[in-house]
Amino acid sequence: MKNYFSSNFTLGVLGGGQLGRMLLSETQKFDIYTAILDNDKNAPCSEICNRFEVGNLLDYEAVYNFGKTVDLLTIEIENVNIDALEQLEKEGLPIFPKPQNLRIIQSKARQKHFYIDHQIPTAPFSHFAYLEELKHAIENSALQFPFVWKAARFGYDGNGVKIVRNFSDLENLPNVECITEKLIPFKNELAVIVARNLNGEMKTYPVVEMEFHPEANQVEYVICPARIDEKVAQKAQEIALKVVHSLDFVGLLAVEMFQTIDDEILVNEVAPRPHNSGHYSIEASYTNQFEQHLRSILNLPLGNTESKVAGIMVNLVGEEGFSGNVFYENIEEMLRIDGVTPHIYGKKETRPFRKMGHVTIVNKDIDKAREIAQKVKETIRVISK
Repeated sequence: MKNYFSSNFTLGVLGGGQLGRMLLSETQKFDIYTAILDNDKNAPCSEICNRFEVGNLLDYEAVYNFGKTVDLLTIEIENVNIDALEQLEKEGLPIFPKPQNLRIIQSKARQKHFYIDHQIPTAPFSHFAYLEELKHAIENSALQFPFVWKAARFGYDGNGVKIVRNFSDLENLPNVECITEKLIPFKNELAVIVARNLNGEMKTYPVVEMEFHPEANQVEYVICPARIDEKVAQKAQEIALKVVHSLDFVGLLAVEMFQTIDDEILVNEVAPRPHNSGHYSIEASYTNQFEQHLRSILNLPLGNTESKVAGIMVNLVGEEGFSGNVFYENIEEMLRIDGVTPHIYGKKETRPFRKMGHVTIVNKDIDKAREIAQKVKETIRVISK
């Protein structure tokens, strides 16, 4: 086995945001040397990695030149230059997740076609090169309201997604490649995180349930374990494993799903990295998702994915009406509550709905944990001063 620990091995990470910051806690635990590339000189990782470089993640030269300085490359954001990754891979650099997987996952349209080609259940969809083409489809009765519009590229946290019920909802949408999905009534939004290493060892985390903010379309609470029937949970895990097998994926894959009114499971989309739906694992699991990501990309034995206790994650986002230097109001009051751990992401500037941190609540009783989560949500405010 290669010696990654207290050695001259360099792990390269594309992206220096909060996911990278939480990954660095694990590389420091293992004493793995890390180099990070990010567009922003003040990115959350900038002060705590071993080496930090500023560069555009979508620029071929920046990604290629950075890749030449590391021994293995991974990502904490999927919007990166794939051509550069493919060239580095040809030249022998190990890259996980694989560039071919990232090329599919970068595009919601390619993702959907992949699911259809591999008999993975997903909501019916249509694919359009630009918005005008979509409008023609409606005018010619080839597409009916209501539907969900999604930009094919660069969507995140509710950005690039809109429910369209009539023509006026199409106003202000960008004229870009997009997909539309049938609006499916569902009971729950679920997620399953799967880890797989190069040896083919695989582990799934328990199914989690996500509660969304009605306006921002952002996750407010992630609840583990999901409060669903055991048969539904098993079906969700089986489908997540099928996605990983079909992609021949190496690394950590978060599979987001819908549980329909009839208890069918439909894959919504995937994220090829640690994910918001796995943050609870830092406090609640035997092996958190960031350590597991390292284990999987370095082809180490995978850790135990079981939970020690029930866990709920609350996102800390900037309040509406506040922009500027961040201030966490009532954080001391929140810290008096048992089983509560805040994670602050190191972003100095807040703005409405910007992800600034999260809070984990652990408790033996999931219902009690959910009550405390509500209290936390009502106590702490992310504002500016």
